Amino acid sequence: MKGLFRRIRIALAVTGVLLVVLCGFYPLAVYWTGQLLFPFEANGSLVRAPDGTLLGSALLGQNFRGAQYFHPRPSAAGEAGYDATASGGRNLGPTSKKLVEAVAQSAAEYRKENLLSPDQRIPADAVTASASGLDPHISVANALLQLPRVARERKMGDDELRAILARYTSRPWLGLFGEPVVNVAMVNWALDGKLGDR
Repeated sequence: MKGLFRRIRIALAVTGVLLVVLCGFYPLAVYWTGQLLFPFEANGSLVRAPDGTLLGSALLGQNFRGAQYFHPRPSAAGEAGYDATASGGRNLGPTSKKLVEAVAQSAAEYRKENLLSPDQRIPADAVTASASGLDPHISVANALLQLPRVARERKMGDDELRAILARYTSRPWLGLFGEPVVNVAMVNWALDGKLGDR
């Protein structure tokens, strides 16, 4: 019987130590490491205007419409898209007739709004939604196809717009993994003068 109580005491002691370490010290260490080394990322990558107004997160796209904006990827998150409470994709496979029709319609609209010829190749991200429906990034090729429209609407020079695109283009990790992508939300906020000197 003594052996049983001894084992129970050891099990309770180990459980208590693990509880304190794994439910106390470890989460606090991760939290404070994030706050000290990566405060912007650890707090949701929230972007604020110079006056303190919250614009949104640099990690979440917004449904920018209007010819004066760079348009994000199509979104299947919610009725109007980019609804963070309804994150998700269309879940349609490559043989889905509905998907083929939606992509064809999106391609026709994209070509029309950007004054492209009917045979102009379009980047896939211009006509397909991301898995979350909230991705704020588009390919550089997509951004460059939209550049003439935005320049025309805002009466800006192409070089000035290219400089803004370059400022908010993320390069591949370690120069190897991934492709360069443009953060549409940051670009559009910058174009509207909401980022100050950022």
